[in-house]
Amino acid sequence: MPNRLAREASPYLRQHAHNPVDWHPWGDEALALARSTGRPILLSIGYSSCHWCHVMERESFDDPAIAELMNDGFVNIKVDREERPDVDGVYMRALQSMGGRGGWPLTVFLTPDGSPFYGGTYFPPEARHGLPSFRQVLGGVRRAWDEGPDEVQSHAHRLKEALEKSMLPPGDGEAVDPQIQRLLEDAARDLAQRMDPEYGGMGPAPKFPQPLVLDFLLNWSASGAEGAPGVLPLVSVALERMARGGIRDHLGGGFHRYSVDAVWLVPHFEKMLYDNALLLGTYREAHLVTGNPLFREVCLEIGDYLLTDLLAPEGGLMAARDADSEGEEGLFYVWTPAEIREVLGEEDARVFMRAYGVSENGNFEGRNILHLPDGLGAMESEGPAGSPRDDLDARLSRSRALLLQARARREEPFLDRKVLTGWNGLAIRNLARGGVVFERPDWVEAAARAARYLLDRHVAPGSPGTLARYSLDGEPRGTAFLEDYGAMGLACLALHAATLDPIWFQEAATLAEDIPRHFLDSGSGLLFDTPSDQGDLVVRPRDPTDNAVPSGTSLAVELLLRTGRLMEREDWVEIAERTIAAEAPGMARFPAGFGRMLMNADLAQNPPETLVLAGDSGAPAMTGLLAAAARHAHPRVTILAGEVPGVAESRDKPAVDGGPAGYVCRGFTCLAPVTEPETLAALL
Repeated sequence: MPNRLAREASPYLRQHAHNPVDWHPWGDEALALARSTGRPILLSIGYSSCHWCHVMERESFDDPAIAELMNDGFVNIKVDREERPDVDGVYMRALQSMGGRGGWPLTVFLTPDGSPFYGGTYFPPEARHGLPSFRQVLGGVRRAWDEGPDEVQSHAHRLKEALEKSMLPPGDGEAVDPQIQRLLEDAARDLAQRMDPEYGGMGPAPKFPQPLVLDFLLNWSASGAEGAPGVLPLVSVALERMARGGIRDHLGGGFHRYSVDAVWLVPHFEKMLYDNALLLGTYREAHLVTGNPLFREVCLEIGDYLLTDLLAPEGGLMAARDADSEGEEGLFYVWTPAEIREVLGEEDARVFMRAYGVSENGNFEGRNILHLPDGLGAMESEGPAGSPRDDLDARLSRSRALLLQARARREEPFLDRKVLTGWNGLAIRNLARGGVVFERPDWVEAAARAARYLLDRHVAPGSPGTLARYSLDGEPRGTAFLEDYGAMGLACLALHAATLDPIWFQEAATLAEDIPRHFLDSGSGLLFDTPSDQGDLVVRPRDPTDNAVPSGTSLAVELLLRTGRLMEREDWVEIAERTIAAEAPGMARFPAGFGRMLMNADLAQNPPETLVLAGDSGAPAMTGLLAAAARHAHPRVTILAGEVPGVAESRDKPAVDGGPAGYVCRGFTCLAPVTEPETLAALL
């Protein structure tokens, strides 16, 4: 008989609907039950494409004996971290403050009032690899609660106080002199020193792509500061190695979540919307800076992957592909030589396997993860004389298409169909920008359609005028967080620049207006992750550090800074600058966690830069100006289409001789209009 989770919308929660555990979703009912019964809470947090979440479910939550221990001793609450990132954020920070290592599944034990007192991540059913068994954990926690409740409550109270303090910047929120230029220089130097010069990325295995750090380093490489140009080769190495590695899906496009090794070969096979949305932007900027054709190829693959595999019928983009199929991680993506020969034939298979590192022994549990160990330059002799590389590229392209068709006949990994507002904002922004750069109007059209769906349909249930966190099958659910407003506002700015439609700037300004209204704490002057009227957590969460996605704080700060400067909203600019100053100590100590905020600091310390494109937006000449702007404008530049309501700088910018013209403005001083794309490119 299914449990309560069968009534939930979240695909992750519904995956647990047939566990013998008496699961509750997070909410007033479960919290009230814990208070009325005096039982501690067992909080389990995960997401639908999490491999180890599935493992713990099979091993423990489906075990009737373990479920009985859970049901007898605890109020059991299951949370989808994608649905409630605020719940996940609070209790992940609690685990880390207890000395635990973060990750999912997250398992935290709470007092009946929601205060955490013990936790961990994955627990096996039997003790192994230095981990206690889940049975031991359940028994030990329950005994501690029964035999020393006052001690547990006291420990939980101290931890709650520490959590509350951790939500504020160092110095109790007092602004410090950030010395921004020095901070940026030190951050770039620190990050560059941590980069692996041979394989790219930071630190040992496992390795994450970290596009937010790479974005900052790309931006810094063109800053003109001493040593800045030396950063670019480190970024290029990372992007090239990832593009050649098994972390990239060489048949279907896009990237897997992360690499379990230091050389980007063996990925954790889940594919997330946010990873691919952000990497699309990083590879686009890297292509514009370096001209590397590999980076362009990767961009085109990512964009097409998003619109092929993750595009929802109603227009938004879906959340994720699971790592597992047929009960095995990665099975959908790996190959044996025999399978490749069967699809391609002997000769084409020989060439393909040589290029993509396929061997009889395999590189992953007897099968092969496709990768490019030597690049394609070493294989040019595989083609006939005349145009060997062109022939090789064509041959491999045909082979990839045939193998992709064959792979499509396999059992696909589970697709999480949630359309999350913030993640869509990240994707829309980079599809819109990439669509102009790579002359892909279908990307821009898809981005605009997705944004229109989100703004029209993602209205929080019972809260007209506020965004919903996500939708499933067209039904909006939950209340949006700071990251959702920030990401969607920036997406609208990108659409305004890509389509030259003023409605998108107006949408961005509306979302910017909502941020102080819902998320600014009047006492501290800080932005928090949850709306002010949401009170179902033991503390109000605030995390300015980037994780897999940019922090809500960094997204909101960029939106307020860009729109505030253009619309002369000094209150918005002040919030942004105060936040940057407050987070400066954190940026100095841990720059890897503040990639997007470091970009904001650079944006804030420089005069505003604007390009106003005046004239008929549909004219062929405007297309050339827009393409030049997209390919040559520094990330600090904001593109405006003609006269935008509320933006004084956009007024009195006429067309020239009846044709489109571009006005480059820095610090509210505009240069003479230009009408030729080449001239505009040089100015930018």
